[in-house]
Amino acid sequence: MSTQEGIRPAPVPLVLGGARGGPNVKTLRKDAWKRTPLFTAIYLAAFVIYATWAAFQNGNYYVGASAHRDLISPFYSPCIAASCSAGARGSFYLHWWTYSPAIVILIIPLGFRVTCYYYRKAYYRSFWLSPPACGVADSHAKYTGETRFPLILQNIHRYFFVLGLLLNIILTADAINAFRMPGDGGIGVSVGTLVLCVNAILLWAYSISCHACRHLCGGNVKQFSKHPIKYRFWKFVTPLNGRHMQLAWASLTFVALSDLYVRLVASGVFSDPKIF
Repeated sequence: MSTQEGIRPAPVPLVLGGARGGPNVKTLRKDAWKRTPLFTAIYLAAFVIYATWAAFQNGNYYVGASAHRDLISPFYSPCIAASCSAGARGSFYLHWWTYSPAIVILIIPLGFRVTCYYYRKAYYRSFWLSPPACGVADSHAKYTGETRFPLILQNIHRYFFVLGLLLNIILTADAINAFRMPGDGGIGVSVGTLVLCVNAILLWAYSISCHACRHLCGGNVKQFSKHPIKYRFWKFVTPLNGRHMQLAWASLTFVALSDLYVRLVASGVFSDPKIF
């Protein structure tokens, strides 16, 4: 036996309560790790700015019979305010709310996405730098998790998930209504029809790929053989859950593009081309 085989390395003392990531070395990574949190911060900020601007416009969110279309922005559906445009408002609406309906409606998708497990990771890293990337020191001296206000409110995600499904049903109905061509043949397909259909599909894909949905299908089950229906749903949503990040970005981007498309058509920038 060589002399080196009998030598044991000196034990490394474990110190609790120190600064996260170490006091001196921020990271040993040599790659461009700053790009992802920077891009995420810019993209999320741009979406929030646009969505806020669009919500307070309170106009150009509906293309109706005068243009032989039935298109409504997903930011303004369901249009439940007393100030809704003619044709956009349903039988149920809030008589006392005369401001932009989007201010009320966007509470649901905002609450759903803000408390989403993936978006938590995205904005924790990009805005709070907690931590900004894997293998990089945290910018905060201590870690309390989601045990204090306001982060403890993240637990309401499962409730916003249910409300989000109800909103998806309404937006799916909007996509079906987009096939209507009042005064122009009755039924048809336009670019606006495809836009609202793709938007509804992406929102459903994002919702059912959610971690809360996967837990609802397969959580608290000790033996799948005794719960065959739950198992089938779990098998269906699990591959989607693996794509939850991509679906989160795709649905977020397209819902803004859907609002922009309807807004441009409603404001007369261009007409909605009919395909057939």
